[in-house]
Amino acid sequence: MSLLQTNNLSAFYGDFQALFDINVTVEQGETVAVIGANGAGKTTFLRAVAGALPTAPAMVLFDGQPIGHQTPHEVVRLGIAMVPEGRRLFPSLSVEENLLIGGHSERIGPWNLKRVYELFPRLGESRHLPAPALSGGQQQMAAIGRALMANPRLLLCDELSLGLAPVVIRDIYQCLGAVTAEGTTVVLVEQDINRALDASARFYCFQEGRLALSAPTKNFDRAAITAAYFGL
Repeated sequence: MSLLQTNNLSAFYGDFQALFDINVTVEQGETVAVIGANGAGKTTFLRAVAGALPTAPAMVLFDGQPIGHQTPHEVVRLGIAMVPEGRRLFPSLSVEENLLIGGHSERIGPWNLKRVYELFPRLGESRHLPAPALSGGQQQMAAIGRALMANPRLLLCDELSLGLAPVVIRDIYQCLGAVTAEGTTVVLVEQDINRALDASARFYCFQEGRLALSAPTKNFDRAAITAAYFGL
């Protein structure tokens, strides 16, 4: 049984259809990349899985159970957490207060404040500062830490590298390896094809809300990926 499975997943913003019959499976312990150009439907896919966009119950299965009708709060309690694009930290709260909010579900697991500060020492050094005082890379670390505080079985990551310097991106992806070493399953949305493929075992390429290509990343033809990415 797959940890995550979508069945002909469709999603709408009002009358606008953003996803068309998406079928994705993610196995326990995998890191799976979702790639595609701007507007391909990557973030919409994550939002549908996380409960931010309502769908028919059976369109999203988590550990075999239909969750398409669940609210984001309920989805977190089931074991799915999301690192949103743009971090979305609470600016009026300190770094530590932002992290503690992530633990409100009180799920049992390996992640707590001590472990997050071990993974991201800079957060520990800045824990009493307001979130906006952090650099962009540190804010991304805080967003990841907040999600880990929910002790998720499935971590959804939306554009971790967006707007960050290459050296910061490298450090963040190294830390992501420590997360997957704990057995956490990861779905990684990235516009950077090479970064996404290097970090994952399999990928799905979206194009205009539809699934254009899926395959293992190892030794796959990069030209075919580029063609699917741009709809060539």
